[in-house]
Amino acid sequence: MFRKMRRYKQALSLLECAAILNKATSGTLAVMGDDNYPYAVPLSFVYDHNRLIFHCATSGHKIDAIEKNPKVSFCIIAQDQVVEEKYTTYFRSVIVFGKAHIARNVKEKKEAFEVLAAKYSPRDEKGRMDEMNKLFEQTNIIIVDIEHISGKEAIELKKNCEK
Repeated sequence: MFRKMRRYKQALSLLECAAILNKATSGTLAVMGDDNYPYAVPLSFVYDHNRLIFHCATSGHKIDAIEKNPKVSFCIIAQDQVVEEKYTTYFRSVIVFGKAHIARNVKEKKEAFEVLAAKYSPRDEKGRMDEMNKLFEQTNIIIVDIEHISGKEAIELKKNCEK
């Protein structure tokens, strides 16, 4: 179903991909938007047990697209260093494919919201709980159940790791 990486020697392991997903604070979500135009939007997220969690308003382009077609991809660029004299970049990135759904069950929504909030405010439990309670009804929580992950890095980075 998912393509094999053409430059497989540059592939990151699932463990390396997970480390990038755990460390990153933002990425770009791609959905099938209006009139079958791709719609890609940067957003904050959390990676949690083979799923991605993010929040958004209760209406808008993302919500409409996800309700129409739940298949999404999500991309993180963990490194992008231009190496001018070599006419290249030393990059490291991860792409996730999965199916998104809006957390409509109150328990699922609350638990996912807490996981997301804890990533961005880990030391202020009372503050994040107050904020979550205040925004709960006017916020959608989207969960992407991951079906496939692939990561890739510049061959120069791969060679440096092997030394």
